Amino acid sequence: MKRFLAPLLFLLSLVAGAQAPNVPTDYFDDPLQVPLALAGTFGELRSNHFHSGLDIKTQQREGLPVYASAEGFVSRINVAHYGYGKALYIQHPNGYTTVYAHLKNFSPRIEEYIKKLQYQKESYEVEVYPTASELPVERGELVANSGNTGGSGGPHLHFEIRDGEQRPMNPLMFGIDLEDTRAPIVSGVYVYPSGEEAHVNGSAQRQKLRLIPQQDGSFRAEKIEACGKIGFGINTVDQLNAAPNHNGVYRIETSANGDNLFQANFEKFSFAETRHLNQLIDYAYYTQNNSRIQKLFVEPSNPLSIYSNVSNEGYLNVQDSLSYNYTIKVSDFAGNERIVNIPIEGKQRSEVKENPSKITDFFVPAGSGAQFEGNGIDVYIPKNSLYQDAYLDISFEDEKVILHEDIIPIHTNITIGFDVSKYKPEDREQMFIARLNKWNRPNYSTTTKDGERFTTKTRTFGTYTLARDTQAPRVTPVNFRDGQWISGNKDLKVKISDDLSGINSYRATVNGKFILMEYEYKQNLLTHDFSDGVVTDTENLLRIEVKDNVGNTTIFESTFFRK
Repeated sequence: MKRFLAPLLFLLSLVAGAQAPNVPTDYFDDPLQVPLALAGTFGELRSNHFHSGLDIKTQQREGLPVYASAEGFVSRINVAHYGYGKALYIQHPNGYTTVYAHLKNFSPRIEEYIKKLQYQKESYEVEVYPTASELPVERGELVANSGNTGGSGGPHLHFEIRDGEQRPMNPLMFGIDLEDTRAPIVSGVYVYPSGEEAHVNGSAQRQKLRLIPQQDGSFRAEKIEACGKIGFGINTVDQLNAAPNHNGVYRIETSANGDNLFQANFEKFSFAETRHLNQLIDYAYYTQNNSRIQKLFVEPSNPLSIYSNVSNEGYLNVQDSLSYNYTIKVSDFAGNERIVNIPIEGKQRSEVKENPSKITDFFVPAGSGAQFEGNGIDVYIPKNSLYQDAYLDISFEDEKVILHEDIIPIHTNITIGFDVSKYKPEDREQMFIARLNKWNRPNYSTTTKDGERFTTKTRTFGTYTLARDTQAPRVTPVNFRDGQWISGNKDLKVKISDDLSGINSYRATVNGKFILMEYEYKQNLLTHDFSDGVVTDTENLLRIEVKDNVGNTTIFESTFFRK
């Protein structure tokens, strides 16, 4: 087997390697036996979280063998419709854990182990923590096949290395032979005046700087005139030689006149802090432009552990009549660098274009929270749900609350409640709370019903309303029809879908016996594998019961024959 996390075939930067934590670089092997190309790197900025591993391409196909990177035992198996899909966790004697996710299936003995549990629980979704003696594995042992299960956007293997506290670490630090000669890409740099007196080029508003490419590959911004406390932000990604994907960078550093101001290192984080990514980025800019600006300064409520060598929270205090050279250095793990130089002239101006702000009747102190109500609708925002104090735009209308815009991040759930006492109990059964999308279509928001009160918890501002779903789910056979002989089929496939509140649950039986059906929500597909050995009769009555999120139920029945 080819060594994956081992001595490097392509020389990596000595500087990058020297600053990385002290970790073993010759312990873990390649989990795949294909030329390595990455679709995603560690620490990439994703929606509400950092990417916690490497996304290894599998040549746009499923079913590639996945091998244990080192000896140990299977310490956790999680099978879920969403998220990691089918995921395997291996605990190693050196204290680290490797994670293999979005799998198609497991090796025969692990598959047998998990199938037994699924049939015991009569559930596709299961989670189990085997003991050290139940599923030991050797280095290089086949443990699974790659797939596209869960929230995967295409076939690949998601691979992680976690420390003894289950904190994901950058697998590149453990040694890797990926070729990378490309410097990171910088597509935009922004300046943020901070504080009442700060301004840049006569404005207190965020501004994008014009970057001028230099012959050495660096950028130089047009000189700016500023005064007061200012910070910067950057749009940047990395691109490896073997794939066109825009990946995350490894390190960002800033300095002013040679003095260090800020450093962000994508080496390790905890899952408890990952949602604070929304404080690293300019959240409002992201939701409005679908582009992430990474802030090169640290606001008071930001606890992320990725920062080091931070002075003055990363801000630069510009004084009148003084000159500064602010430098941004972006690095990938191979040591390729991209430099941006920003000349700054300190100049106090008497007339400044102010940053627009709006005062409303709905003020939320981040440290104490708030509650508002109107028209039978109430909104409860617990303390520390918001990172900063905020004035919100809230409008209570008949059966609808316009709850600000999705331009302020919410860290912990807020609660929205609706009084539904004017509706008959039988009508309430098909009702739910929905968030309206940009096309004004209702999307189901998990709804708790307590008599005459409905509530939902959410971490997204927007418009919420009551909606009704009167249509039951649809169930359509794919590879068989009623009364058909299907002796040659390896599996049984059925499409299930729901147009409004969404699929909540399903259960399938053949001749009254439970059968396991795997749900691939991206394709609305249920699949039963006949190799499970449950279907043994010649004549078989299939019964599938599917419920949506308000309880509308469809019962599908069909007879098929097998020898």
